[in-house]
Amino acid sequence: MSQFFYVHEVNPQVRLISQAVNILKEGGVIVYPTDSGYALGCMIGNKEAMERIARIRHIGHDHNFTLMCRDLSELANYARVDNQAFRLLKYCTPGPYTFVFKGTKEVPRRLLNDKRKTIGIRVTDNVIARDLLDALGEPLLSTSLIMPGHDFTESDPEAIRDMLEHQVDAILHGGYLGEKPTTVVDMSDGDVVIVREGAGDITPFQ
Repeated sequence: MSQFFYVHEVNPQVRLISQAVNILKEGGVIVYPTDSGYALGCMIGNKEAMERIARIRHIGHDHNFTLMCRDLSELANYARVDNQAFRLLKYCTPGPYTFVFKGTKEVPRRLLNDKRKTIGIRVTDNVIARDLLDALGEPLLSTSLIMPGHDFTESDPEAIRDMLEHQVDAILHGGYLGEKPTTVVDMSDGDVVIVREGAGDITPFQ
């Protein structure tokens, strides 16, 4: 049975954020709010937790997992980003975008797309997620909470509780959110390719 935290959307309770961080550090999987619906998250180094997320989502090794970062300063450790790409990221973040880059050697191999050796990078504008990342002190391995057979992110934390309370360790109720997933922009080969149009405006890439 998962823990269910009602987290204030503007001023997240430090106590609840700390409890969520402790759950992550103990190997847990959490559901937390972002600026494009709810997401699943776990620690980068936890293989078992990552596999639990993959089972919930029904995703395989060709899926691009995402590192949810506090800010762009963490990017260089995990993604190969040239100056032109960095300027574009600076313009679009924080926001509802996932950027796909070639991963660096700092990224565990199991997190990379099997064939292309890529990783997704996000910087969210959601207050709860940002406080969570600040308290954690490192990026969070993450993926949008899109259930098998659906093409939208889950937005209702009560409904998420009904579906997943026996499959995750904590659910952070941060309000009822939009259902659009992130806009995915693949920049791994030097070009800008819109893989999925979602909550983020694609105008900057046109």
